[in-house]
Amino acid sequence: MTTKILSFDDAAARIPDRATVFVSSSSALGCPDRTLRAIGERFESSGLPRDLDLFLPIAAGDMYGIKGIDYLAKPGLIRRVIAGSYPSGPSSMPSPAIWQMIGNDEVAAYNLPSGILFDMVRNAAGRRAGVLTRVGLDTFVDPRRQGGKMNAAAKEDIVRLVDFQGEEWLHFPNVVPDVAIIRGTTADERGNISMEHEGAYLGVLDLALAARNAGGFVIAQVKRLTSASSLPPQRVYVPSTLVDFVVVDPDQWQTTETPYDPAISGEVRRPLSSFTDVPFGPDKVIARRAALELCQGDAVNLGFGISALVPRILIEEGQAEAVSWVIEQGAVGGVPLDGFAFGCAANAQAIIPSPIQFTYFQSGGEDCGLLSFLEVDSDGNVNVSRLSAKPHVTAGVGGFIDITSHGRKLVFSGYFTAGGLRLDIDDGELRIRQEGKFPKFVEEVEHVTFSGRRGRAQGQDVTYVTERCVIKLTERGLMVTEVAPGVDVVRDVLGQAKATLMVSDDLKTMDDRLFRPDKIQLSPTPRKSRV
Repeated sequence: MTTKILSFDDAAARIPDRATVFVSSSSALGCPDRTLRAIGERFESSGLPRDLDLFLPIAAGDMYGIKGIDYLAKPGLIRRVIAGSYPSGPSSMPSPAIWQMIGNDEVAAYNLPSGILFDMVRNAAGRRAGVLTRVGLDTFVDPRRQGGKMNAAAKEDIVRLVDFQGEEWLHFPNVVPDVAIIRGTTADERGNISMEHEGAYLGVLDLALAARNAGGFVIAQVKRLTSASSLPPQRVYVPSTLVDFVVVDPDQWQTTETPYDPAISGEVRRPLSSFTDVPFGPDKVIARRAALELCQGDAVNLGFGISALVPRILIEEGQAEAVSWVIEQGAVGGVPLDGFAFGCAANAQAIIPSPIQFTYFQSGGEDCGLLSFLEVDSDGNVNVSRLSAKPHVTAGVGGFIDITSHGRKLVFSGYFTAGGLRLDIDDGELRIRQEGKFPKFVEEVEHVTFSGRRGRAQGQDVTYVTERCVIKLTERGLMVTEVAPGVDVVRDVLGQAKATLMVSDDLKTMDDRLFRPDKIQLSPTPRKSRV
């Protein structure tokens, strides 16, 4: 039996110049870091390989650019990057190297929705004619806007607007891989790969299939080896027929900050008492108000930011089982985690492949999406994907467009202003001690990540939750429907927005229980049956 086991140096040496390299990862989850590091080290020592095209359906690397794609972010090593998202972090942290390259036009950079990128992988594997979809219309992915281009170096058009049976569609031509780099837990000597310690399957099988069918090769990074044919066949996730080489990193961590947590991989159940309550403050107020939008029995997608606090609100309120969380990395049920473990869930009911989860989202299969916003404009458009002033603080689109394009009910959460905002909460009222310098409700967003115009046309139920008010997207535009106790709607809401806002004739006061440290006695109403 010919061995497939290579050293990291030997694996890196097999990457040819000008190769198109697919990488399976999700930010700090499932990233084959040691393999990427070896490729970067080879380039530093020999100048090879050169001019790679990287294709990353979600992302590769932690939030701060310490690992992942930053191992490869060297001028001359990469020519083009197409990614669902990029490393991001607080403005106080140094800019990741990939963002420096993007800003300096040293790499052609594109940002496309993660679900569409997975669709492109599957279509490349099947030698089909690319992806034809309505997901992304009237967003920055639409060629009538930016076409997914992130900088001036991105000159090639990689998405087209087409007419199909009298309707507008977006067409994404296939990208064909030469190499796929994937990650699992265990490999046997034949190259069968299992995923028992992974927090998500991501798209490892799809990426391997695409590379093999295109005549390329597959490198699988794993934590450990076992003897040939000793893996139970039902545990094998990527069969040996799709794996050319195996590299072993015994120090492979489950996530960037997690060596190994069996609750993430579904091997044990973590006690709910181990989750800490959200500290009382404005973040908790916003998360609580978002939680009021949920119904008993909902399947709910969860985005990064303040929305990620909502599962802990439900635990605190004794409602942990009220909804089933569904996240883009593939977990169904359980408790989605935040921070560096975002994308994982403890105590999941199931873990399914990311491409399947995205198919569920793209058709609006979930009942509700809890997401965040950077900016909102007068049309109800939402920007989460790019701010020119602080580009590396934003991660890009990820699955946001896949989730919001047809989502029936969407709740976007965030602060009303930014930059120096200081708030106090006293005796059930909100006090604005110092207003933020930058309005987040603006005349026109820099990047359209959610199209308010299409949202209205499709009859989507859209709510924007902030610390001081609640706003609904209506046929007439943005309507303030609730205002926090202690807040003056004219001075503190209309006076601090550049977007055009209307005030409801039936303006209500936000429940003052949201602004008190005690539990709010959350009790989601039953969801109306779909059948």
